Amino acid sequence: MPTLRISQSNVSFNGGGAQSQKSAGAGFIRICLFVAGNLLAIAAHGQALPAGRPGSPTDSIRVPSMKDDTISLREVKIVAEKPEVDVQLDKKVYRIGKDILSQSGAVADVLNGIPSVAADPAGTVRLRGNNNVTILINGRRSGLPPASILSQIPAGSIERIEVMTSPSARYDASGSAGTINIVLKKNARDKISGQARVVVGQPNDYNLNANLNYKAGNWNIFATLGGRYSDYTGFYATQQTATDSQAVSLEKVQHENRHDDGRLIYLGGDYQFNSNNTFTLAYFKNTTKDIDGTTLDYTYSSSGADSLLTRTGSSLENRSYNQFEANYTRTFGREGQKLTFDMQYDFWDSDKTWDLFTEKTFPTPAAFPAVRTVSKGDSRDLVMQSDFVYPFNNQSSFEAGLKTETRSVLNDYKAWQYLHDTWMVLDGIDNKLSYKEKIGAVYTQYKSRPGKITYQFGVRYEYTGVSIQDRKGDFSGKKHYGRIFPTINLSYVLQEAMTIQANYSRRINRPSLWYLYPFNEVTDLNAQFVGNPALNPSFTHVAELALTKQWDKVTLSPTAFAHFTTAPVLQYTFRNEKNVMITMPFNLSREKRYGAELSATYNPLPWLSVNGQWAWYLFGQYGAYRDINFNFSSRSWNGRLNMRLKLPWKIAFQCRLDAQGPDNNAQSQTRSYYYLASGVSRSLFKSRGALTLDGTNILNTNKVRTLTATDNYRIDRISNFNAARFRLGFAYRFTSSETQTFRSRKEANRD
Repeated sequence: MPTLRISQSNVSFNGGGAQSQKSAGAGFIRICLFVAGNLLAIAAHGQALPAGRPGSPTDSIRVPSMKDDTISLREVKIVAEKPEVDVQLDKKVYRIGKDILSQSGAVADVLNGIPSVAADPAGTVRLRGNNNVTILINGRRSGLPPASILSQIPAGSIERIEVMTSPSARYDASGSAGTINIVLKKNARDKISGQARVVVGQPNDYNLNANLNYKAGNWNIFATLGGRYSDYTGFYATQQTATDSQAVSLEKVQHENRHDDGRLIYLGGDYQFNSNNTFTLAYFKNTTKDIDGTTLDYTYSSSGADSLLTRTGSSLENRSYNQFEANYTRTFGREGQKLTFDMQYDFWDSDKTWDLFTEKTFPTPAAFPAVRTVSKGDSRDLVMQSDFVYPFNNQSSFEAGLKTETRSVLNDYKAWQYLHDTWMVLDGIDNKLSYKEKIGAVYTQYKSRPGKITYQFGVRYEYTGVSIQDRKGDFSGKKHYGRIFPTINLSYVLQEAMTIQANYSRRINRPSLWYLYPFNEVTDLNAQFVGNPALNPSFTHVAELALTKQWDKVTLSPTAFAHFTTAPVLQYTFRNEKNVMITMPFNLSREKRYGAELSATYNPLPWLSVNGQWAWYLFGQYGAYRDINFNFSSRSWNGRLNMRLKLPWKIAFQCRLDAQGPDNNAQSQTRSYYYLASGVSRSLFKSRGALTLDGTNILNTNKVRTLTATDNYRIDRISNFNAARFRLGFAYRFTSSETQTFRSRKEANRD
């Protein structure tokens, strides 16, 4: 009988002390330098560099220089070779530039190149190790599922990423970890300009997208078109052991093949009536077709008797997402004074079908009834918003705004099994859930900059009304609550090239629809996830203190932060009366989280740049659920090391190592893991074109190992959602970047 062994990797990033960390970092740099050396040799037409003196004058190699970093105080602006980092009072703005590892990818690849941010293939985004993150597109919440945002929007359509760990009052209060705003390209240039990109990869990964811009007179037309055809492979292995009187063990191996087709269009335009009045209208559409196949092999052992089962499944899901947005901007004679009106309406529909077939292969072959599930969903979301900014002078300003959002979601879920030549409802799974949400908000804030101090005080009020109703009446209910969310942002210039910042905000985490749905897919015989419609929102006080100091070749940014949360959401796993493992979310009593983070950039040579980030935090969770004590405290860490080389012949090379420490709670322990990405690019056609080769998870080490244990069972699980991927991409710009200017609307007061 096969066995599953879950053990630490030979390369360890926890428990090994400083020496192991230094060894890992040194090994990473040696790998990158080794690859870079080979690239140089290839570029030199097979003539390797003399040992011991690479790049010396006698080698006739002229290394192009990089642009020096600069810094401007008050709002610290650190400018490295793109992506640029603009450290503002309430956010950090990363302009997407020449990061090799994200050029051929999507949003997830871009986020994984930004300090403090990590995105996994399942659609989870973490900020400082916390997954309670709000994702915005162009300053507003999107109806797209997080996994679709990460995979469907191409990196080439992104202008910048804004990371806010303590957002100001103008932004929604949702997300205790913070807010990430993805701003799409809407550039205004003279005449016609744009960029086209084609990508091929292994496993099958074909991507074609283009950004087009047309500027003439008072008109600015912008468009993004994209299409993708991708395959993914996943592997999961589980060993489950009952420790009570049942004495049953299970070993499960799952192979997964996923295929995604996607098409995207973003089309819009600005019309400037005069120097003070601009109107914008845009339409965004994303359609996908997902075809998944899975095979699960089960080995049951009980009192010496073994049995083997195999379940094969295939699914087809079609999704269509549409979004209309309109904006009117009115500027005035006073510089910086602005009034904006925004409207966004989005709607999506989805239809997913699973066909499942199960057979017993040992000891006596037998076939089980076929199972089919159908899930149909749709959503309608209308947002209306207005913002007003009034500068008293060039040192202080007042801002106020209001917002209303109405959201309606329907989900119809059915499961059948084929018995006696007919389809019959399985376990009573036939229900329809209606979810309606209304959010009203009003805010005001004041900003001033007297001398070396910059401060911003704001307050936001949000009222939320939620109603849940199902066809059977099992989960119906209503909730209404209003809360005040204060924000404080402070900055002080200590000395030249050295600034300290302090921030405070109160945040809210509303339960996601995935956590609320009480319906569950039955693809796995032994394990299911079930939502909890009774979940309540959680509230968090966030405080942080940050320092930014720059020298000639080094920039350091240490940060300390603390989160205090009431009613946090935790997942609880239990075994039901049918011996099926059920995982569901619930509200704990409270959570405390403290941490420190260090980001650093080091440019020792004109052609070499090294940057890294390391975060360490500890937390405590307190409360009980179903008479089970969930009090628990632990600590964890995460880190990233990135190196970029500018080589001769317009070649650039990049390596990035990510490491995630253990993630534990009262029921489960997730072990640390690491993964490596690398890429090389070659500038062509007078820098108008670029050829890029990159690989992600190239050592196939991005595997999550989790142990879940209680008094009567133990589950060891290893998950590899995506195997190693390699891509080759070519991009061509129609015009040079030097003529680029940005539209005057400034994203409806979102800059």
